[in-house]
Amino acid sequence: MSPTRANDAQLEAACRYIKEGWGTLMRSNAQMAEAAVDPKFATSNITRWKVYVSVQENLARVEQELRGQMKPEDFAHIEICRLPQSLAGALQEPGLLYLPHPYVVPGGRFNEMYGWDSYFIQVGLLRDGQSVLAKNMIDNHLYQIENYGVVLNANRSYFLSRSHPPFLTQMILGVHRQTNDTAWLKNAVPAIESYYRFWTEDPHLTAETGLSRYYDSGMGPAPEVIADERDAEGRTHYERVCEYYRTHEIRDYDIAQYYDRARDELTPLFYVGDRSMRESGFDPSNRFGPFSVDIVHYDPVCLNSLLYLMEMDTAEILSILGCAGQAHVWTSRAQVRRQTINRLMWDEQDGLYYDYNFVEKKVRRYPFITTFYPLWVGIASPQQAARVVVNLKLFELPGGLQTSTNVSGSQWDAPFGWAPMQMIAVDGLRRYGYNAEADRITTNFLSLILKEFAQHNTIVEKYDVARRESEVAGGIKFGYDYNVIGFGWTNAAFVELYAKLPVGKRRDVLNLEGSRVP
Repeated sequence: MSPTRANDAQLEAACRYIKEGWGTLMRSNAQMAEAAVDPKFATSNITRWKVYVSVQENLARVEQELRGQMKPEDFAHIEICRLPQSLAGALQEPGLLYLPHPYVVPGGRFNEMYGWDSYFIQVGLLRDGQSVLAKNMIDNHLYQIENYGVVLNANRSYFLSRSHPPFLTQMILGVHRQTNDTAWLKNAVPAIESYYRFWTEDPHLTAETGLSRYYDSGMGPAPEVIADERDAEGRTHYERVCEYYRTHEIRDYDIAQYYDRARDELTPLFYVGDRSMRESGFDPSNRFGPFSVDIVHYDPVCLNSLLYLMEMDTAEILSILGCAGQAHVWTSRAQVRRQTINRLMWDEQDGLYYDYNFVEKKVRRYPFITTFYPLWVGIASPQQAARVVVNLKLFELPGGLQTSTNVSGSQWDAPFGWAPMQMIAVDGLRRYGYNAEADRITTNFLSLILKEFAQHNTIVEKYDVARRESEVAGGIKFGYDYNVIGFGWTNAAFVELYAKLPVGKRRDVLNLEGSRVP
């Protein structure tokens, strides 16, 4: 019979696993041979992994730098290449995009630096006193904007056509609050402005609302999906989607936009939608209809909440730098966005924030964990926050918060819970004074992580919060059905959420059965 309570030694072992994990998951130029390996393409028998360098970089300098830091036998396993001037077409061979500073990867198949993962990882790094590494990750993001045009989904060549949810300014302020380096802060402003334009100009801007959407500029199937997201029969994600379309009636959107039934083929717009769904980070779910490919016709509440936060953060940064007039411009933008979000995305009947379909001019009533984003960034009124809290029952399960209320077979739907969403929801609840609810969700999620760590000696990417288990393969039909070990943002969530628990409630995490959900 499994124990119902962990002991202090098991808690200490989990914390030690996390602290040591930052080093295990760190990649640097000295480890370029290891960093260049892409587990998603591991079956391709590549012996020399390509490392691509920006056209703006000094290729000879980068090569000399790497030769100086790497062992000769390791250098022999990489091939340094310059990116072409035009990136309109996909590169023939996948490769790592060079970054100058060390960074932390999520783990497993994710052996590169990711956009929104980096924010949550950085929160954990700062909590664990790793401020230098946290700053390095921001400097890599700023380098990406200057050399690759944007904070990328991740630093691989096949991600050059898209970004990831924008947390850049939160990362910058998080480090600045520890360093007070105003010169560094000032140098970051041009990159912030450039990244903001990426999200607020075509094709991300939706002129009908003044809000923004996710939109990948690439074409055709995503290479990493073809290479890695296969089922036990070897079928790709796209082949399984075709089968689903053949055998199901789709009412959520006009399927003819995405599937040619006569030819049994996915359309070019399907692949745009699929890639754009991956830019959102929620890949996949049925949040925007089956496989979320209709995302291109929506202003998502998560993205626009993050852009509101970016506008407010930039105003704070400019105020710190003594630029009050410029700060006012950003504050004004934020207030317009706040009003628009509350006008278009708040559903008074349901007491939830939803995503807005700007073509049909209505919200999609699909309860999703992103309803907590407006609480996290402070957009919601106290009355709206209270209504969302009443709806906690839709999401709260014995292991924390599930991502949606719909069991679709996709990993970002019920009954799965993800660490970053617990962080955002809990902080949103605390912002509006709902500390008892925040404490309960925290202890249930952390006790689940600790229970599974005690059994398997690992911390993983996602959890079944209904069953309080880390074994998830049986419930996942779309995406990848395994659970990745590491895991950067789960490690971060554990140390951050634990630190924010009142001291008197921290012992509750040792209860491996969790606390009762109302």
